[in-house]
Amino acid sequence: MNEESAMSLDVTSRSGRPGPEELVPSRYAVRVGEIDVLVVSDGVLPLPTKMLGHNVAETERASWLNEMFLPSDAFDWALNVVLVRSGEQVILIDAGLGLDPELNLPRAGQVVKRLEAAGIDLGSVTDVVLTHMHMDHVGGLLVEGVKDRLRPDLRIHVAAAEVKFWEAPDFTRVNMPAGFPDALRSAAKRFAQEYRSHLRLFDEEHEVAPGVIVRRTGGHTPGHSVVRLSSGGDRLTFAGDAVFAVGFEHPDWYNGFEHDPEEAARVRHRLLTELAGTGEQLVATHLPFPSVGRVAVEGAAFRWVPAFWDY
Repeated sequence: MNEESAMSLDVTSRSGRPGPEELVPSRYAVRVGEIDVLVVSDGVLPLPTKMLGHNVAETERASWLNEMFLPSDAFDWALNVVLVRSGEQVILIDAGLGLDPELNLPRAGQVVKRLEAAGIDLGSVTDVVLTHMHMDHVGGLLVEGVKDRLRPDLRIHVAAAEVKFWEAPDFTRVNMPAGFPDALRSAAKRFAQEYRSHLRLFDEEHEVAPGVIVRRTGGHTPGHSVVRLSSGGDRLTFAGDAVFAVGFEHPDWYNGFEHDPEEAARVRHRLLTELAGTGEQLVATHLPFPSVGRVAVEGAAFRWVPAFWDY
């Protein structure tokens, strides 16, 4: 990464100004020891509230939404990606939605524009880590012209089980809105075809860069993974889709996009227990931007403790 890009990664959330079409700067910088982290909002996905927990009664979901001062008909899922600089490597963790006009999701798919606004050259990215291959995690790489701007030696790290799953994906346990299964299949297939030569597969755990380890959890999808950052005694976990906003108080609620909801709930509970024990920072794809906080135990469940913004 050049000096200008490094400076943008380190200070843009404090000194950068929003572009003419941005109400707020949609990026936030965090330091984990010697590792620079930039959380970037790809936008939001308005989805039916049933997606929050399809194994519970509508009245239970409505009660949670009411307690959170949220509308009961639709829920705006935040969509976050993370850019990491460790040593000489610049690592993009997930790539956002990209563009799928048939699903009418115009408020997402902003990550490329927002990386540019932060002064990040796509050609400086040495590695991509995918938590999994759902469309809202790989779609940004499928936007026209993006591949041409990436390095020819770009490495894309993804669990082998994830790539295998999308060769013949099973949607029998999900509870998604109409159109999503076909869109997810199509995006994963296209991604695998276009980026096959860039894939670097791992089985259970892989060190991408100093202090940057990706670990397969399964559950949400068979190859779903989390990314653990560790440097100088500081730690941060990017949890991908293992944790949703409702998952702290209700880790046993099944999310509509989970391909193995029982295992996903077990993964969620184990991960939240671990994070509450270590006290490390947590960022996740669908927690409200900037999605930086910690986990506390609350009775038989958990409590999300958002970090105070550092500005």
